[in-house]
Amino acid sequence: MSVPTPRARLMPAREVPLGGLRSMNVQRALPQRGLPTVGAWCFLDRFGPQRTAMRVDPHPHMGLQTVTWPLVGEVRHRDSIGSDAVLSPGQLNLMTAGLGIAHSEYSLGDGAVELDALQLWIALPEATRRSARGFERHESLPSVRIAASHGDDALATVIMGSFAGVTSPATTYSPLVGAQVLVTAGSRVTIPLTSKWEHAVVLLAGDVLVHASTDGVDTVTRPARNDLLYLGEGREHVEIASEAGATLFLLGGEPFEDELVMWWNFVGRSHEEIVEAREAWEANSERFGTVAGHGNVRVPAPPMPRVRLTPRRRHD
Repeated sequence: MSVPTPRARLMPAREVPLGGLRSMNVQRALPQRGLPTVGAWCFLDRFGPQRTAMRVDPHPHMGLQTVTWPLVGEVRHRDSIGSDAVLSPGQLNLMTAGLGIAHSEYSLGDGAVELDALQLWIALPEATRRSARGFERHESLPSVRIAASHGDDALATVIMGSFAGVTSPATTYSPLVGAQVLVTAGSRVTIPLTSKWEHAVVLLAGDVLVHASTDGVDTVTRPARNDLLYLGEGREHVEIASEAGATLFLLGGEPFEDELVMWWNFVGRSHEEIVEAREAWEANSERFGTVAGHGNVRVPAPPMPRVRLTPRRRHD
């Protein structure tokens, strides 16, 4: 068994065009080459800040939870188990796909609006990935203050899992954390971590210096906006300093044991599982259901690649 190793590896986000009816560009921080997961977190997109009309028609998911965390603007979510909810900043949408679910996401109104949000995926573990399915909307989430060694205390909103003794009401199937951390201008704070987990931070706004001791050496990193700073395992804390103030997203969890095959909107364990899910979606199978209010409109699956899909593996 390998010894947990602290890291300080800066991994820039990349711009990805969603194209088609979505007509949006996103900044993708996870997965990264050599880093498919952080805990059970396997995907992190930021759409915005931008002025756009969001029109994501019904599309399928399998084997994951979608976590939608809006920063600016409102998004209407509808899915094939009958959910219909408008999500505003400070509220959490959590959809659990299990073996299959479909949903749509539209901004409100007919024209372009200001939008900025995170969408993350959590890979479901083997015990629940074929059975768990549902939708939750949490309008009130717990927060905790983080004592500052200089300046004002930071404030963390615990969106998923547990952090600093506080637990979100949202359903999780793996030990993990997802938290938004607000650091005030001129402050320096020590963020507590769970040493048996791996962690990463993503800068959403402002500026930060991250002081992370690695092999006895204090490594100082200045991430750019949307960059992912992977911190590895074996840390009990990390120090964050900001000159002008910052908003961060902290994600982490118990290292995920299974190797994942990810393609389009599906998280599986083999090429065959992905092919089967794609064929079910294209056949309009009851496996994914129907999203009310869209008629026959749905996002078609892209063609399968000509190569066999293999698990995404991590490497240094």
